[in-house]
Amino acid sequence: MASTTLYRGFAQAGRRLASRSILTHRASPAVARSWFSSYPAHEVVGLPALSPTMEAGTIASWNKGEGDSFGPGDVICSVETDKATVDFEAQDDGIIAKILAEAGPTEIKCGEPIMITVEDEGDVAAFKDYVLEASSSPAPAPAAAPEPAPAPVAPAPAAPAPAPPVAAAPSGGRVVASPLAHMLAKDMGYDISSISGTGPGGRIIAADVREFEPAAASEAPAATDAAPAQAAMATAQPIPGAGYADYPISESAKEVASRLAQSKRNVPHYYLTVDIAMDELLSLRSTLSSAVGDDSNLGVYELIIKAAAASMKACPSANAAWMESVVRVYDSVDINVVVGTGDKLYTPVIRDCGGKGIKGISSELNSYVEAVETGDFGSEFASMGTFTIMNLGMYGIKSCAPIIREPQSVALAIGSLENRIVPNDDPDSDEIYKESVMMTATLSCDHRVVDGAVGAQWLSAFKAHIENPSTLLL
Repeated sequence: MASTTLYRGFAQAGRRLASRSILTHRASPAVARSWFSSYPAHEVVGLPALSPTMEAGTIASWNKGEGDSFGPGDVICSVETDKATVDFEAQDDGIIAKILAEAGPTEIKCGEPIMITVEDEGDVAAFKDYVLEASSSPAPAPAAAPEPAPAPVAPAPAAPAPAPPVAAAPSGGRVVASPLAHMLAKDMGYDISSISGTGPGGRIIAADVREFEPAAASEAPAATDAAPAQAAMATAQPIPGAGYADYPISESAKEVASRLAQSKRNVPHYYLTVDIAMDELLSLRSTLSSAVGDDSNLGVYELIIKAAAASMKACPSANAAWMESVVRVYDSVDINVVVGTGDKLYTPVIRDCGGKGIKGISSELNSYVEAVETGDFGSEFASMGTFTIMNLGMYGIKSCAPIIREPQSVALAIGSLENRIVPNDDPDSDEIYKESVMMTATLSCDHRVVDGAVGAQWLSAFKAHIENPSTLLL
């Protein structure tokens, strides 16, 4: 054996998670004479990589001590990663001769020695005063090798950034489109300048918007959003590594991530999904916009928020919170709306949506969007409502299963509006099928508060309000 580095069966650990094999330094009898002449045959076992992205971890606790034997399936120690604490299971027989890394907060890189194992119990005593220097001396060589790698730092991949001009090419000059086409494009989240018109003189009509493939449109926002994201990350002063760069996370982003992770762990989620016809709602929006004037800028989102609040009247038990010893049912429907992107993601609350008119909801929503752009935040941005709505339609997403924000019990995600062929429910029509604008809505429920029947009741009421929007005016 020319090499002293072997892969052993210790690589699989913690609930049999698929991961890389563990790098160990094995001393065969011949190698032992060359490197460790004063020690019996042994193996230096490194920290396992318990996930494809794990680069370091800490020893939470040792289940086996020095001198203890182990067999396949025995838990040797618990390793705390950046995502969870998992068990390091043995795959072969052996005896722990020396523990090289004590349990504690000290971070250990994957592959760094954590213990020495032997096959003969009589060899354990020889490692009582073992010093790690002998086994760690070869390690600096591989560590030094990656040093030149920072030369191709992340700025190199940033070169493809000039790609966005390709998406911007279609938007040149004045766009000729019908009012209905403009409305549909706005509601569906499309850039109308990227849609080809089939009307007279190239005019964009409603049918062009409905038949437009959102894939092409979704690439443009993604590209444009990437620029601010890269700019934000650039100001965070990245820490270059061997073929990667680490970007520090802001305190606000850490707090959001921590709360979402806690909610996902604590709340028993289940999901309900329904397809909703939007034709009547779009018609009502057009009527209301004409009545109050174009400056009002009424959108579909405001009507959906109002429909969600109205659905709470039909199913008040969904407007509740889990308080450990009691379930608290709220009188007012206060809805958190998700605005912003990336590190600037906020969930301001619109108070008493059930008592507000659609225009009032629209004005408040627009003020929040402007606040995100200007950085002028009020107390509403730090307040928790009783319900959360997430709109991903602008990105061409059909459906999403949102994470419930504790202590809320439900969260709603709505997808993009799209033109579909559906069964014709008009008894006076000779056509079997018809064309309709549809939307997919997904409701996440906390099963401790909202069981399946209650969740279905709420979603049914929501669907009824959207498909018969005149009820929102009552």
